[in-house]
Amino acid sequence: MNFFVVICLCIGFLFFLGGTVGIIRMPDFYTRLHPAGKLDTLGLFAMVSGLAVYNLHHFSFGTLLLSIKMMLIVFFVFHSIPTATHAIVDAGMRAGLSPLTRKKPSQLQGTGEK
Repeated sequence: MNFFVVICLCIGFLFFLGGTVGIIRMPDFYTRLHPAGKLDTLGLFAMVSGLAVYNLHHFSFGTLLLSIKMMLIVFFVFHSIPTATHAIVDAGMRAGLSPLTRKKPSQLQGTGEK
């Protein structure tokens, strides 16, 4: 059981780390929201699942209820993070923030850029 808990916590850490790197490396506002929304949700799921299983190590009715409450938190976060990300994107669009566009190679000729 402890092996499963450690694996879940490490997987959750890797998802959070990937989300952090994605937020730092992405070029604009809209692409930064993708790792923020996806990887944080998966990281939270893995970590809280590991903690819920670890909590059941000494099984009783109280620990079972606590583990169910932890999984309910994950359930509600799974519904709230995509909604919040959509609201942030909508606010960016309403504020006039345009997505990053790349120049076509034909537009780069004569500008000295490559």
